[in-house]
Amino acid sequence: MTEVRVRIAPSPTGNLHLGTARTALYNYLFAKKHKGKFVLRLEDTDNERSDEKYTKDIIDGLKWLGLSWDEGCDIGGPYPPYRQTEKIDHYEHIADKLLTNGFAYLCYATPEELAAMKEEQKQKGKSIRYDNRSRDLSDEARSKYEAEGRLPSFRFRIDEPQDVRWDDEIKGPITVNTSDLGGDMVIIKSNGVATYNFAVVIDDIDMQMTHVLRGEDHIHNTAKQLLLFEALNCKAPHYGHTGLIFDSNDRKLSKREHGELVHIDFYRIEGYMPEAIVNYLIKTSWTPPNDWTSANGTDEIFSLIEAEQIFDIKRVSKAHARFDMDKLNWYNAHYLRSLPLSTVTERARPYLTDFDLSECSNAELEKLVGAVRDGLTKLSEIKAAARFFFGNLVDVPLDVKEQVLSSDDARKVLGETLSSLSKMPFEDPKGVKHVVDTLGKELGIKGKNLYWPLRAALSGSTQGPDLGSMMSVLGPNKVQARLKAALSNGNGGSHV
Repeated sequence: MTEVRVRIAPSPTGNLHLGTARTALYNYLFAKKHKGKFVLRLEDTDNERSDEKYTKDIIDGLKWLGLSWDEGCDIGGPYPPYRQTEKIDHYEHIADKLLTNGFAYLCYATPEELAAMKEEQKQKGKSIRYDNRSRDLSDEARSKYEAEGRLPSFRFRIDEPQDVRWDDEIKGPITVNTSDLGGDMVIIKSNGVATYNFAVVIDDIDMQMTHVLRGEDHIHNTAKQLLLFEALNCKAPHYGHTGLIFDSNDRKLSKREHGELVHIDFYRIEGYMPEAIVNYLIKTSWTPPNDWTSANGTDEIFSLIEAEQIFDIKRVSKAHARFDMDKLNWYNAHYLRSLPLSTVTERARPYLTDFDLSECSNAELEKLVGAVRDGLTKLSEIKAAARFFFGNLVDVPLDVKEQVLSSDDARKVLGETLSSLSKMPFEDPKGVKHVVDTLGKELGIKGKNLYWPLRAALSGSTQGPDLGSMMSVLGPNKVQARLKAALSNGNGGSHV
């Protein structure tokens, strides 16, 4: 049996897109399931828009998601680069063979002539397409154009009408008529650079790709590419086309419509867990087998390794996927709570650089993160959630002082708690909370009248993590300093 070989082949003309990342995941899982090879290559024939910063973003983004590849591109890594711009002579050599065999011809139409042709078609309400005007040029006409200094492009002949058919790995039987492909297509531009549809076919032949899994926006490209495989007398790979990702208003996810929300790096910067992004993207269009549950006891939450074992391309939906930010946030909150505390703490450090982390040991920082992570949706929120910990004293807003700390009951709660600090087992959040509850019973004060004054005095807010956890994280010295400041003159202290 032929070894399965798949690839992800982004163009470095922009940052790593959510849709590209999902396609990469499906190719990666397909390769892993079939013990095949997953290849990364860069389709960089668009030399005007390609940029090394996008190459780095794509590679870094795929690595952040936890993907590795068996062959392909890496910056400073072990893999030799696969770049189309390094194969210009090879593409032209193959194009010359098509020219010799009558499958291609030289087109001398200028950009201005082609623009005028399209404008005329537009004015007449016709489909925009090349009119094949250079297909049967005489030797005399070619000589005339060359004498004028015109540089020809190579065009591939597309006979019409004919049906191009294939059995799609995801969508089933697909038929595309060649009359819908826009006329004879350019395969080598007049500047000598291969076009996408030609270069990708040669690359897939050279790299012995067995399967091409990509978005359904490539269906017409697939029809063109199958014609090229046939003309080159080479076996085509199996194709599978996923539905695209749309928003709730039926708009395709795009930089123009959705800005940075479409880029993987946005989610990395915002503090999303890569495990959550991977889980969510895989699940947008794929469902596990009906009788399968993960180690979490659900078919919603699964790791990349679990998905490798059960992935089946036939279970990828034919329909569009829906991007649901609320669902993604649900996944991320789950992973923030369930990943090892040490992992979440290490990932949280870049979001806490405004604070002096030398105030606490790594164990104390883990304790702080553990206290607040249940209330987070993404790690970028931890700065606000953890602010209460740093510094001896804390700012208490005037309205909070007046509404929460000014009553007699509030002063009783703060005073009795201050007097009972020696009884509190600060290493045990539940034990600390039990002491506070016992004091409340003795004072006849409960609920928010008991907890809010303490929260306000200790953190400057009536909201936040569990009170016992908050006090345990702060420790006896900071708790004592803040309670004293809050009792001073009946007001909260100022942050120092």
